[in-house]
Amino acid sequence: MSLPHTKLHPSFGAKLLDTDLREIEPNVIWKLLDLMDEHAVCAVPHRVPLTNEQHIHFSKMLGPIERSAKKIAGTSKRLPFDEIIDQSNLGPEGNIYKDGDRRLALKRANRLWHTDMSFYRIRGTYSVLSAHIVPPEGGNTELIDMRAVYRDLSDTMKKQLVNMSSEHCYWHSRTLGGGPSPLPEEKASRPPAIHPLVIENKRNRRKSLYLASHIRSIRGIEENQGAKLLEELNEFATQKKYILSYQWSVGDVLIWDNLATMHRATPFPDQKYVRDMRRTTCRESLN
Repeated sequence: MSLPHTKLHPSFGAKLLDTDLREIEPNVIWKLLDLMDEHAVCAVPHRVPLTNEQHIHFSKMLGPIERSAKKIAGTSKRLPFDEIIDQSNLGPEGNIYKDGDRRLALKRANRLWHTDMSFYRIRGTYSVLSAHIVPPEGGNTELIDMRAVYRDLSDTMKKQLVNMSSEHCYWHSRTLGGGPSPLPEEKASRPPAIHPLVIENKRNRRKSLYLASHIRSIRGIEENQGAKLLEELNEFATQKKYILSYQWSVGDVLIWDNLATMHRATPFPDQKYVRDMRRTTCRESLN
C-alpha cells in the first residue's frame, strides 16, 4: 500500500499526508522510494522544521550524502554540519548578505534551471530541502518533470540524442547566473564532468532528458551547433505545462529526484527578507 498522498501537478509531484519524517521507519523507506519513482517530487509538511540532525538522519535513509563541498573563496559556514548545504541568503553571522556580495551573487545563480551536483562525476540523486524561514513574497521552488519532457520529444530528436553526452561545469552556471569568475584554485577544485543527455531510471526504466544550466558544451559536435541544440532543448523543457511551482510554508520538506527533474529557485526581495532553506543531497552509490 502506498503512503497517503495527494497530487501536486497533473504529471508529477505528490504531497504526503499525515507523515512525519522524524518518525519514519527504515522499513517504510521503500514505499517512499516507490512514490518518488512515480512522482519524482514529494512535499512533506511539518508544523515545526526538522532540526539539522533530524534532516541528516532522514536523508541517510535515501542514500549516501554529499559532504563538505569544496570551499569557495570568501565563504565560511553558518551551519556546523558537513552534510547541510546552506541555501539561505544569510552570512556566517546570521545577517542578510549585502547586494554586491560575491557570495550572494553565487547563490542567485540557483535561479537558473539546474540539476543538483550534475557537475560531479558521481551524480546527485535525491535532494531534501527543508524550510526554516520563508519570505512573505516570492521564493517558490519550481520543478520540471524531465521524464515527460523526454517522452514528448519528437522521434527525430530522440534519435539525435542517442549516445550524446554533455559537459557539466559548476563555474559555467555561476557566471551565467551573474556570479563572479572563479579564482584559479576554485576552478581547479571543481573540474567538469561528462554525462549522457538521456538517462534511464534503473528501478523503473523510465528515460529522462538530463539538462542543467551547468552544461557548458555537447561533446562531439561544433560549439555553435551544441549551443543551438541546448537552446532548443531548454526552450522545449521549460514550457509552462511541465512546471510545478511549489509555494513554501515553514516546516515543509521537499524531496526531488535529480535524475528525473530540473529545478530552480524563483526571485524574492533578498535584501529585505530572510529565506532560510537547508538542503542535503544524496549521491549515486560507488558500487
